[in-house]
This record gives sequence, C-alpha cells and structure tokens, in this order.
Amino acid sequence: MEQIWGLIVFISVIWVIYDVVTQNKGLTSIMKVLWIFAALIFGIIGAIAYYFLGKKK
Repeated sequence: MEQIWGLIVFISVIWVIYDVVTQNKGLTSIMKVLWIFAALIFGIIGAIAYYFLGKKK
C-alpha cells in the first residue's frame, strides 16, 4: 500500500512540474519555481493546491 501511495505522490509531482514548465505560460518565473517547490515539499497536497489555485483554466 505504501508503494502505491508513493507512486501516486511521485506522479502528481511530475505532473505539476510538467504542467508548470510546459503548459502554464501565464506564470512568472518566480511563481513557477514556487509551485514546483511546493509540489516537491508537500507532494499531493501541493499538487491539489496547484490544480485549484495555480493552473490556468
């Protein structure tokens, strides 16, 4: 079970990094770094926050 949770967290962090770098052109460089940092530090919580707060619709 721990391995599955770790994989989910890993995938969510990779998704945030990919989306911030390639898809979300509206963010400043500092905001991109902060979102990536938040995803790396907070894992799935950072990814959820990015989805609702940082991702352009």
